[in-house]
Amino acid sequence: MPMAADDIAALIREGIPDAAVEITDLAGDGDHYAARVTSASFAGMTRVKQHQAVYAALGGRMGGVLHALQLTTAVPK
Repeated sequence: MPMAADDIAALIREGIPDAAVEITDLAGDGDHYAARVTSASFAGMTRVKQHQAVYAALGGRMGGVLHALQLTTAVPK
């Protein structure tokens, strides 16, 4: 069963409390999402480390219940 966009956003906010999260359903099927995650905690991190922090917040759901996630991370301006 696919994950709801709200559930994805909630997990990310739970793991990265200061994150601003925008989720877009790319295919309209509840299975392919894009996420834009902005957090001050990403400052000084490489893009890879930022993405790893988001994946950690998702608690191992990537590749399982969460099939596809196009991820963009940023530090607030």
